[in-house]
Amino acid sequence: MSAAFLSSLLFVSAATPTRIVRALDSDADVVCIDLEDSVPAAAKAAARVNAIAALDASPRLCLRINSIGTVEGLRDLLALVDHPHRPALLLLPMIASAADVRIVASILPGVALVPLIETPAGLRQTARIASEPSVAAVMFGGGDMSAELGVELAWEPLLAARGAFLLGCAEAGKPAIDVPFIDLANAEGLAEETRRAKAMGFQAKAAIHPTQIDTINGILRPTAAEVADARAAVAAFAAAGGGAIRFNGRMLEAPVMRRLNRILAQSDHQGSRKNA
Repeated sequence: MSAAFLSSLLFVSAATPTRIVRALDSDADVVCIDLEDSVPAAAKAAARVNAIAALDASPRLCLRINSIGTVEGLRDLLALVDHPHRPALLLLPMIASAADVRIVASILPGVALVPLIETPAGLRQTARIASEPSVAAVMFGGGDMSAELGVELAWEPLLAARGAFLLGCAEAGKPAIDVPFIDLANAEGLAEETRRAKAMGFQAKAAIHPTQIDTINGILRPTAAEVADARAAVAAFAAAGGGAIRFNGRMLEAPVMRRLNRILAQSDHQGSRKNA
């Protein structure tokens, strides 16, 4: 799964290897084996063995290591150096500078990296971090950010931080992934937050339980109606020679067409994945 077309990312703890296999039964675009927050300190070594072994199971598996500013994070990196099956994406927590990304890229060249922006220091550097060639996408780490700000992990308290994050991602031209919604019993809350994230410009949203995936995909993946509208608009725009035209009551011009063409590309990619 290319990060350019990612809609959903499901976290599963490396401390519970049986859940990794079950997570792959979901329709998540990628399943992220987590070595960081979901694994207690005493279980880090065993979880690392589980995670590295599991990477062979599917190309949809990605990995979140511990912070490279910690001993456990360095051990995670070294464990990956000689492993023949690298993760589809490697998530890097607590990234505060582009130099952090370059360190990992030098150790694991060719691996697609996803920095997590989780601190005010990292937030100020979002565009520079996202602009690194090894970065495939960037994730908003709302849990740690809310703790840094001393606020609830909720939409309104983090709205300004989300906005700053998205501007940095847009400046670098990299996809933005939103933080998981942690209230597992609140299905409507998940749907509402996902709709808001989409409206702001997030391309994907992370999840912490398989039951969240269908809601996230249903909102973030193009609907049949959106695809049909985009195809008709693209055809009309092309027929007009690429100049601004009126179509179904709205103006079509180059910036609008970029979004519509992306809808078609995402739909085509999802179709090819299902047929693979």
